[in-house]
This record gives sequence, structure tokens and C-alpha cells, in this order.
Amino acid sequence: MCRIAAYLGPDIPLQRLLTDPEHSLVVQSWAPRELRFARLNADGFGFGWFNAEGNPETYRNPVPIWSDPNLDTLARTLNSDLWLAMVRSATPGFGNHISNTQPFCDNDLLFTHNGYIESFRETLRPELQRELTPMIEADIHGDTDSEYIFALLRQLLADDEELAIETALGEMLGMLGEWAGQARALLNLVISDGERIYAARHAINGDCPSLYYSVDDESFPEGAQLVASEPLTDRSYWQPVPEHHILILDPDSPPELLAL
Repeated sequence: MCRIAAYLGPDIPLQRLLTDPEHSLVVQSWAPRELRFARLNADGFGFGWFNAEGNPETYRNPVPIWSDPNLDTLARTLNSDLWLAMVRSATPGFGNHISNTQPFCDNDLLFTHNGYIESFRETLRPELQRELTPMIEADIHGDTDSEYIFALLRQLLADDEELAIETALGEMLGMLGEWAGQARALLNLVISDGERIYAARHAINGDCPSLYYSVDDESFPEGAQLVASEPLTDRSYWQPVPEHHILILDPDSPPELLAL
């Protein structure tokens, strides 16, 4: 289980999202309020953004966020109009190393996952592997359920270039539901293509992890839209994403909710 936060809006330094809020991800790394199945998020952290050419970039470190000596400088000097960030609590059995640290990215997308798939190696991994082409599977560098989920999403988008991300996301979650059997799968996902943010709050055979969004938080510039595992600021600015829904954040539109 992890804690995730994402921002879409006018340019801000990373610190406005990652370190400044009263209940920032730094705070959530050691004092989360709604984390289940763990007490800390101390198994690494990372953040992602899109560069001037529109390509995703990431910074990842498999150490607790509070122990990275570079964080203050990076958070103060990096600016973007879109941020994805996470702090990690590793699922038992998945190694604590850089290959397993999110966000993941390819040439087009940033991806984060909060949750886990029960007995992943025995349940869903064989099904996932059957769906992946050698080219997509070769890009998997770690062993987490999260990276395999990202690979399946990439495969669906590669198979149909006209497929909208929210449609591919819904199809993928449906496939996971068909394969899961009695296994529990907690599937909160946050994805971006550099233009929009897509967030899913979903679970199979279990309760959905917490996920909230905000569009009028006075701590951020006018027009900012955010999604996070836990409210970063005063709870009055945040509302829960309904269970089994996809949230779409678009800079030119109000938030959109789609039932799964």
C-alpha cells in the first residue's frame, strides 16, 4: 500500500504539492490517517512530471522520503503544471529497490498504483503475461503487481491506438476482475498523459482504498485540480472519489466521474 498525490494546474514548484501541505506526502510517510495493512510508507518514494518536449520524467529513490538529502533542493527548484508523487509501503514479497519504486513511465504516460493483488505470482501474473507482447514484457524491470498492471494498460493502448485512456483503464480493470477469482485486489490508479490526470478508485473482493479530489483549495493557485489518497489540506476542500469510479481531471473542464 502507498499514498499518492497528483496536481494539475498553473505551474508550481514541487514543494507546493510534496512538502508544504499540512498533511503532505512527507507527513503521510510516517503518519498516514487512512492507510490500511501498514503503519508507515517508508519503502521509497518518487515523483513524475512532463518536460518541455512533453515527455515524462521521474525521480525515484527506494529510501524513506525523509532521508533523501536532495529532496529539499529538488522540491524547491523543479516547476511543472502537472505532478504525480507517491510514498511507498512495499507489499511483502516485493523487493525494496529502484526497479519497484514508482512512478513508472513509458514514452507517453506516468503511472502510479496504490494497492496490491493477493498472491499475485500465483493468481493474476500468469494471466497478465499471456496478454503481453514480448516488447511490452521486456520493459518490465521489477517484480511488482503495479508494474504488470501498467504493462497491461500499455498493451491495450498499443493494440488500439484510437482507444481512449479512460476506456482502456475500464477494460483493464474488468479483465483483472475476471481473472481474480477469489483473490483480493486493491486497485487505486493515477495516470497521466501530460494533458489530463486519470484516477481510478476500485477494488475486487475487498474495500476500495481511500481517494479524494479537490478543485478549490485555497492553498493552491486558482484553477488547480488535485487527487490524493488522503486530503493534503483542510478536509473541507476535498471530497471522496466514489468507489468503483474513474475520475478525469482536465485543465479546461470540471472534474468528470465515470462509473466502472
